[in-house]
Amino acid sequence: MSSDRHDLRSQCTASPSLPLLRLDIHRMLDMLEWQEIRAEFRYDPDSPLVVTVTFLVEDGPRATWRIGRDLLHQGLHSMSGVGDIQVWPSHLEERATAWLQLVSKDVGALFELPVPPLAEWLDHTYELVPAGTETGRLDLDGFLAGLLDGPEVPSD
Repeated sequence: MSSDRHDLRSQCTASPSLPLLRLDIHRMLDMLEWQEIRAEFRYDPDSPLVVTVTFLVEDGPRATWRIGRDLLHQGLHSMSGVGDIQVWPSHLEERATAWLQLVSKDVGALFELPVPPLAEWLDHTYELVPAGTETGRLDLDGFLAGLLDGPEVPSD
């Protein structure tokens, strides 16, 4: 895919609690055919280990994936992930892109991501919640209590 055929645009809206990044990315359909897709990257400091990515296909369904923040960040520079989610740099000198491969039991998809806006946005998430401090933000006691109590049953 050459950069002159595809215009990679980004819009970054940052707030203290929930930065949002919108990117027009490309899905590889086959060796010669690409589909432009809008992707929305969200980060919630209250769920600090993951980035939520929603893929918005024009006239199609939305798909949402939760990807480890560190996996995504590492994949911009080197191979990252095993199994369902993998990210790796393209290593093409004419543009700074990375590949994101998502696989489920029903379907697989390969996307080309622009590295500069995504890396800048990820850096902002690390300013909000520095690496290594994520677990200190998790309410593990509340989570475990919810598991032990079971689901709430509404009373009639």
